[in-house]
Amino acid sequence: MPLKSMTGFARDDGAVGRYSWFWEVRTVNGRGRDIRIRVPSGHENIEEACRAIVAEFITRGNCNLTLKIERITGNQEIRLNEAALVQVARAVRRTEMFVEAAEPSIDGLLALRGVLEVVEPEHSKEELEELNKAVTDSLRIAMEKVFAAREAEGRHMAAAVGAHVDAIEALVETIEKSDARSPETIKARLLEQIKKLLDGDLGLVEDRLYQEAVMLATKADVEEELIRLKAHISSARAMLQQDDAVGRKLDFLTQEFNREANTICSKSNAIEITNAGLELKATIDQMKEQVQNIE
Repeated sequence: MPLKSMTGFARDDGAVGRYSWFWEVRTVNGRGRDIRIRVPSGHENIEEACRAIVAEFITRGNCNLTLKIERITGNQEIRLNEAALVQVARAVRRTEMFVEAAEPSIDGLLALRGVLEVVEPEHSKEELEELNKAVTDSLRIAMEKVFAAREAEGRHMAAAVGAHVDAIEALVETIEKSDARSPETIKARLLEQIKKLLDGDLGLVEDRLYQEAVMLATKADVEEELIRLKAHISSARAMLQQDDAVGRKLDFLTQEFNREANTICSKSNAIEITNAGLELKATIDQMKEQVQNIE
């Protein structure tokens, strides 16, 4: 199973009996898995089943689901509001006590607001169960579409992250092979620094000079950082081949990459190593931007 992005969108709709509906599913990146569902009033009992379906497809990320349900037109019933009609008739008779007027017509009474009502027929328990099953089945189709979208984007992200890892490896090799790290160059640099100490007439004895030379050589040595960076490169490539969600692990790994790059820059006393270290940091930052959207 390839890497998956945490970003995706899908829609699915359908109809059964007197009802039609549509789902909209939108996912974005997040630290954990957060599922938020909006369903019409009266359908709250499907939320648990919907959460279980989403959990089958999403390990990490924020998921927002919206369900809209409508009755198919043509199913409405017209009912007479007898209580409202009685009240209107009483008002007419009372009005006749004060003014002379023609008898109101039936169509005139029925045209008054509230006398005739357009109502939706009540659905039976069986109809509701059939609708809820069809709606949850539709959600599964929508989640399959979201999964496919996240998987497709994940393939592009895996290629981008892999390219960043390759660039990091090339920069590590550049630092490792730098002439500034050769014993001859380090020896020449130490001799120059020791000469400056002697010219300063600081009264340093030979043992102290030796200690200073060892300290300078140790400070300039980035071998341990390079070894750790190589190990991180191997870990990153292994994670890119894993079947489970590795986004958070890769995010932690970029922090380790950055820590070693910072140390190399702080230890560097050669411009070419400094430049490579800065480019290394920039590449790691670009990798981190990609990694933060991986599930």
